[in-house]
Amino acid sequence: MRREETKRMAITAVFAALLIIQTFVPNIGYIRVIPALPAITTIPLTIAVYGTLMGPKAGFIFGLFWGITRLIIAYTQPGDMVSLMLFQNPVISLVPSILAGYFPGLIGKYFDQSRYDKVSYIVSGAATSLTNTVMVIVLTSLFFMHDPASLVQHLGNYNSSSPLILILISALGLNGLLEAVFTAIVTPIIVTPLKIVLKKH
Repeated sequence: MRREETKRMAITAVFAALLIIQTFVPNIGYIRVIPALPAITTIPLTIAVYGTLMGPKAGFIFGLFWGITRLIIAYTQPGDMVSLMLFQNPVISLVPSILAGYFPGLIGKYFDQSRYDKVSYIVSGAATSLTNTVMVIVLTSLFFMHDPASLVQHLGNYNSSSPLILILISALGLNGLLEAVFTAIVTPIIVTPLKIVLKKH
């Protein structure tokens, strides 16, 4: 039991260090393509791999850790006005991150040892990114529903009379889709050999 706990702690420490590097080293975890919009993030891949390997409870806690780093970045070095406005809100920073960590753990646990485990890794990767993107869009639309113009003016050439949620889908949806495809493809490539190594040890 102690050996298993030590192994889990070591794995968590490695992933936590990786997440910190992705968060605070420029253009590793957050890759800025369009200057005015939030960056494309590779961090959901780290979250998906960790959650799939470690389960829903550990994924939940690791997602919370991501949310906290996201909040810190928003206050200390936001890359654009939209990120500042969105992620300085603790709910928008924390809730999507927590759920993005929880769902891959749940999917991985449900399909563990089944003949569909390889497919579940793809689903876990996609679910991680999509959960994050969808929850950010939904929560942002709720928090800014009474004053959408304050946010829309920083999103580019969008008609402020359009529903805010449609503007957000248009502005952030492409990023989310790219992240989902990337994470869905790479997650099984990383998780499959790691599962084999962990079973041997």
